[in-house]
Amino acid sequence: MQRLYRVLMVAPWVVIGMVMGAGTFLATSAGAQAPANEGFAELPGVRIWYKDTGGSGVPVVFLHAGTGSSRVWEHQIPAFIAYDRRGWGRSEVVPSEPQPGTAAEDLNRLMDHLNVDRFHIVATAAGGSIAWDYALSFPQRVRSMVIANNTGRVEDKAYLDFVATLRPESFDELPPEFREVSPYYRASNPEGTRRWVELEKVSRPPGPRMPTQPLKNRLTFEALESIDIPVLLIAGGSDLAAPAPTQRYFSERVTHAETLTVPNAGHSTFWEQPEVFNRAVLEFIRKH
Repeated sequence: MQRLYRVLMVAPWVVIGMVMGAGTFLATSAGAQAPANEGFAELPGVRIWYKDTGGSGVPVVFLHAGTGSSRVWEHQIPAFIAYDRRGWGRSEVVPSEPQPGTAAEDLNRLMDHLNVDRFHIVATAAGGSIAWDYALSFPQRVRSMVIANNTGRVEDKAYLDFVATLRPESFDELPPEFREVSPYYRASNPEGTRRWVELEKVSRPPGPRMPTQPLKNRLTFEALESIDIPVLLIAGGSDLAAPAPTQRYFSERVTHAETLTVPNAGHSTFWEQPEVFNRAVLEFIRKH
């Protein structure tokens, strides 16, 4: 069976993946994959962990949330690849070398290391901000982007004031599963919720946390208007962290944007409703 997309897994924020075939995405099991190559990419100041299935298909890179690592894509791995961003998962920071650089530059160097030219990006939550930043920095390498459950780290004051009204001051102090997993999923799938919490707890390596990497660009809606790349925006109908109505701020400014709202899904749509998420991703990237 021909592989349509190359699969690559990486250890802080990104996943590169491969889809087995148009009608087999949801049915394909991890056991059906060809043997993958695992290792570390030696980049400035960091050893980025990745898994690469190889092949001649178009790469798809996944950018995980701030509460996850490449491990969270287990519902997508049968079809895609992932990697851990600097400061997350199995990637190893080199303390003796300058830190932290930007996630966009790390991703670009990783693609150079893997000899990947152009690729699709699929990002969720904080990973979406990296996707926007990468698209502004290296637009020639991006075929399309899927950005889910993301508020963008956009700096426009009116937008920041609006987002601030949606969350209480103590919101970030709430348990991660309360902030990012919908009540519907927590009530209907306690085992899935326990697994989400388990993966969140191992998303960062032991020891002091590395400071958040800055963005390469200043993200504003004026800047996003310059993006000439097909984008699919996915929102969760029950997302407390990035409520679905915030998507209109992006869809109205990004020329080639499509939108999808998934009912009952929270801030982890890819985890809570993977069949809906995976199907939407496949249908979108096949067009580009």
